[in-house]
Amino acid sequence: MTPSDQMLRRIARVNPTVAFIVALVVLLGGLFLPGIVGALLLAVLAAGLGALTFTTWPVQSAITRTVRLVLLSLLIIAAISKIL
Repeated sequence: MTPSDQMLRRIARVNPTVAFIVALVVLLGGLFLPGIVGALLLAVLAAGLGALTFTTWPVQSAITRTVRLVLLSLLIIAAISKIL
Protein backbone atom coordinates (compact mmCIF):
# COMPACT_ATOMS: atom_id res chain seq x y z
CA MET A 1 0.00 0.00 0.00
CA THR A 2 1.47 3.33 -1.06
CA PRO A 3 1.60 6.34 1.26
CA SER A 4 -1.00 8.17 -0.84
CA ASP A 5 -3.39 5.21 -0.48
CA GLN A 6 -2.94 5.32 3.27
CA MET A 7 -3.62 9.06 3.33
CA LEU A 8 -6.77 8.62 1.22
CA ARG A 9 -8.04 5.93 3.58
CA ARG A 10 -7.48 8.24 6.57
CA ILE A 11 -9.28 11.10 4.81
CA ALA A 12 -12.21 8.81 3.95
CA ARG A 13 -12.69 8.07 7.66
CA VAL A 14 -12.98 11.75 8.64
CA ASN A 15 -16.42 12.77 9.86
CA PRO A 16 -17.90 15.09 7.16
CA THR A 17 -19.33 17.46 9.78
CA VAL A 18 -15.94 17.88 11.44
CA ALA A 19 -14.26 18.42 8.06
CA PHE A 20 -16.82 21.09 7.16
CA ILE A 21 -16.44 22.91 10.47
CA VAL A 22 -12.63 22.87 10.26
CA ALA A 23 -12.71 24.14 6.66
CA LEU A 24 -15.20 26.85 7.63
CA VAL A 25 -13.05 28.00 10.57
CA VAL A 26 -9.94 28.13 8.37
CA LEU A 27 -11.85 30.05 5.66
CA LEU A 28 -13.29 32.58 8.11
CA GLY A 29 -9.94 32.95 9.82
CA GLY A 30 -8.29 33.56 6.47
CA LEU A 31 -10.88 36.14 5.48
CA PHE A 32 -10.94 38.04 8.78
CA LEU A 33 -7.31 37.88 9.90
CA PRO A 34 -5.20 40.66 8.44
CA GLY A 35 -2.33 40.47 5.99
CA ILE A 36 -0.02 37.56 5.61
CA VAL A 37 -1.62 35.44 8.36
CA GLY A 38 -4.98 35.48 6.60
CA ALA A 39 -3.31 34.89 3.25
CA LEU A 40 -1.46 31.86 4.61
CA LEU A 41 -4.68 30.34 5.96
CA LEU A 42 -6.37 30.85 2.60
CA ALA A 43 -3.35 29.37 0.83
CA VAL A 44 -3.46 26.29 3.09
CA LEU A 45 -7.15 25.87 2.31
CA ALA A 46 -6.46 26.32 -1.42
CA ALA A 47 -3.69 23.71 -1.25
CA GLY A 48 -6.06 21.25 0.42
CA LEU A 49 -8.78 21.88 -2.15
CA GLY A 50 -6.23 21.58 -4.95
CA ALA A 51 -4.99 18.24 -3.61
CA LEU A 52 -8.55 16.97 -3.23
CA THR A 53 -9.45 18.13 -6.73
CA PHE A 54 -6.35 16.54 -8.26
CA THR A 55 -6.91 13.25 -6.44
CA THR A 56 -10.59 12.90 -7.30
CA TRP A 57 -10.52 14.44 -10.80
CA PRO A 58 -11.09 11.19 -12.76
CA VAL A 59 -14.27 10.27 -10.88
CA GLN A 60 -15.94 13.70 -10.75
CA SER A 61 -18.59 15.00 -13.12
CA ALA A 62 -17.94 18.00 -15.33
CA ILE A 63 -20.09 20.25 -13.12
CA THR A 64 -18.20 19.23 -9.97
CA ARG A 65 -14.88 19.84 -11.70
CA THR A 66 -16.01 23.29 -12.81
CA VAL A 67 -17.25 24.25 -9.34
CA ARG A 68 -14.03 23.08 -7.71
CA LEU A 69 -11.88 24.99 -10.21
CA VAL A 70 -13.92 28.16 -9.69
CA LEU A 71 -13.67 27.85 -5.90
CA LEU A 72 -9.96 27.13 -6.11
CA SER A 73 -9.47 30.19 -8.30
CA LEU A 74 -11.44 32.37 -5.88
CA LEU A 75 -9.38 31.14 -2.93
CA ILE A 76 -6.12 31.87 -4.74
CA ILE A 77 -7.34 35.34 -5.74
CA ALA A 78 -8.43 36.04 -2.14
CA ALA A 79 -5.04 34.89 -0.80
CA ILE A 80 -3.16 37.07 -3.28
CA SER A 81 -5.34 40.09 -2.53
CA LYS A 82 -4.68 39.67 1.22
CA ILE A 83 -0.94 39.84 0.53
CA LEU A 84 -1.23 42.98 -1.60
